[in-house]
Amino acid sequence: QVQLVESGGGLVQAGGSLRLSCAASGRTFSTSAMGWFRQAPGKEREFVAAIRWSGGSTYYADSVKGRFTISRDNVKNTVYLQMNSLRPEDAAVYYCAATLVPRRVLTPMKSDEYDYWGQGTQVTVSS
Repeated sequence: QVQLVESGGGLVQAGGSLRLSCAASGRTFSTSAMGWFRQAPGKEREFVAAIRWSGGSTYYADSVKGRFTISRDNVKNTVYLQMNSLRPEDAAVYYCAATLVPRRVLTPMKSDEYDYWGQGTQVTVSS
């Protein structure tokens, strides 16, 4: 089994920054892709960003392009989400997701492409 543990959430003023981390652990594995999704109260879970482990291709939701950056540390099996210029509408629970080799993620923006999910970390943005 694989465990994903997110950290780095918290309260920040609008315009501020946070860096989320998601560490993967468990049985020996190779990651295919990892992503970040978020869910605000009363709303559906939505895609934020994703990264392919091989090659490092990245994908972003239009709402976060130019403000958020996803990156990975292959050695630590950790994915990061640097969030800058935060807005009140970015407030949500942020979830980390992963899919392992040999499964290939065809559409990184789709939540059903991912097999493993973290518990989530709360991000609150005050105006």
